[in-house]
Amino acid sequence: MMKEECKALLDALNKVTACYRHMVLTIGGTSDSQNLREELKKTRQKAQELAVANRNKLTTVLKDKTVSKEDKAEFERLWVIFSTCLEILEIDMRRALELGHEFPLNVPKKHLIQTGMSGGTSGVAARAMSIQNMKYEAEHNIDVVDLKDLENEINQVGEMMYEMEMKVNVPQWTVEAKQDPGAELKSTISVGASSIGMISVEENKSFCDISKVLAGIIFSAVLIIAIVLAVCVVKLS
Repeated sequence: MMKEECKALLDALNKVTACYRHMVLTIGGTSDSQNLREELKKTRQKAQELAVANRNKLTTVLKDKTVSKEDKAEFERLWVIFSTCLEILEIDMRRALELGHEFPLNVPKKHLIQTGMSGGTSGVAARAMSIQNMKYEAEHNIDVVDLKDLENEINQVGEMMYEMEMKVNVPQWTVEAKQDPGAELKSTISVGASSIGMISVEENKSFCDISKVLAGIIFSAVLIIAIVLAVCVVKLS
């Protein structure tokens, strides 16, 4: 039961962190707005709430001496994933702080970056918050006021990561992965793959097979010629 709760919390944190990164990349772009800044604030606070819940759950379990060796190994794996997710969140928060200083909304002389992206981010924020529609209540100067809060929250995340290392010592290199590196990239074609994609894979395989046959023929021919030349040299000598 505890294992499933930890996995559910970690999945939620991963989702919110991914949504936050997506929105951070739009700061200073043509999709930037006061609503985006409020969405960023709510999303990162949601991520921090989930991070605290994850930390408390995993810390309690990993300190429990009655946990079996197999379960402990699984909780240590979740701990490493959680630590990595928290590091990513901190990096994106620092990026948001830098871009927020660089692109204040109420400075008319500051041009936004033409990234080619268009449209709002309310759908991403709503997905991160697990709600139907976002409600906007922030003041017009949130892009400036929120920067100080963001700076304090970055320090809080950093302190949390330090405390985690002090309370639970789980070196990342001691945790074994459940699958080989890049296994998800080598997975077979999913059921939803297009027929064109499947055809192209078959064509690539057949092309590779033909290439191998041609290479074998050429190598055999070169070897036969070399043998004939060697025999001729021996007879002439």
